Amino acid sequence: MTKYCASKQRYQTMSYRRCGKSGLLLPEISLGLWHNFGLVDDFENGKEILHTAFDNGITHFDLANNYGPPSGSAETNFGKILKQSFLSYRDELIISTKAGYQMWPGPYGEWG
Repeated sequence: MTKYCASKQRYQTMSYRRCGKSGLLLPEISLGLWHNFGLVDDFENGKEILHTAFDNGITHFDLANNYGPPSGSAETNFGKILKQSFLSYRDELIISTKAGYQMWPGPYGEWG
C-alpha cells in the first residue's frame, strides 16, 4: 500500500470563511459522507474521494451516526481512512458529526 501524501498546493485553490462567533475557518465547500462511505460501498473509492477532496482544500468532513448503509458504517470507514491516510494531517481537519436518529431498539437507541 502506498502512503498518501497530500498536495502541497491544497490551500491555494480553496477559499475559507470564518464561522459564527467562534471564528473557526471553514472551507467554502465541505464534504458530507452520507453516500459512498458505507459498508455497501467500495472502500478504496471512498478513500480516493477523501484524498481528492483534501488535495483540493476541503478540510471539513461531515458525518452522522446513521450514515452508511448500514447505519454507523460511514463513521467506521472514515475512522479507518483517517488512521491510514490522514493521521499526520489530523490538525488540519474539521470533523463534525451528529446524533439523534434511531440506531437500535430500546430507550438509548435514539436521540443521542
